[in-house]
Amino acid sequence: MQIQDNVFVVTGAGSGLGAATATALAEKGAKVVIVDLDSNTGQEVARRTGGVFVPADVTNEDSVKEMFDFAAGLGSLRGLVNCAGVAPAEKVIGKNGVHALASFSRTLQINVAGTFNVLRLGAALMAEQQPSVDGERGIIVNTASVAAFDGQVGQSAYAASKGAVVAMTLPLARELARFGVRVVTIAPGIMATPMLLAMPDEVQKSLGASVPFPQRMGRPQEFADLVQHVIGNPYLNGEVIRLDGAIRMAAK
Repeated sequence: MQIQDNVFVVTGAGSGLGAATATALAEKGAKVVIVDLDSNTGQEVARRTGGVFVPADVTNEDSVKEMFDFAAGLGSLRGLVNCAGVAPAEKVIGKNGVHALASFSRTLQINVAGTFNVLRLGAALMAEQQPSVDGERGIIVNTASVAAFDGQVGQSAYAASKGAVVAMTLPLARELARFGVRVVTIAPGIMATPMLLAMPDEVQKSLGASVPFPQRMGRPQEFADLVQHVIGNPYLNGEVIRLDGAIRMAAK
């Protein structure tokens, strides 16, 4: 799959892993559609990369359809990278009472239904396109988390949502194979995203020290590098790749 001159949609591209991915793809000559709810950050990434910002709510069908209508007008949609998501922390039985059902539902709505909403509409668009010389029409990269495998205390909702993203990777790859569309999921570990960088220095150092090697938080650029490799390697399909420095998360 070629990056240059093709259209790539990146959700959650206003910051963190999404912004790094959008930047890397733009540098390789892609026509990048930067999708986010935050207009300020999304427009800034678009200005910096030369991409196009399109505000969209990943959980809203009409909003995502309008975004893809715009993307289709730019050329062939060859790639979709789903980075939009939330990472709440709430105990089932906490100091303030039991886990709110609304917050659990919201996490699944954004991380699972939102991811599926975007990929189903993106896949439908890819399936209608002319294939490349090797029969490939598109690539979908979803973002899970190591919490899908070793979620910590307080991560029941988050781990459940990311576990769902992991679980649907293989059936999606199997179903979309006949259209020449690949599906791969990346499960990052402790990454230096704005949320973690806002924590006190001692907390950041402690988190980095918990990684076997290299003993630091992962860099968004390393996520973006892996996305580029997945795009360019046609034999990567139906797989979940941990990007975590060999960390296995403790209970808390």
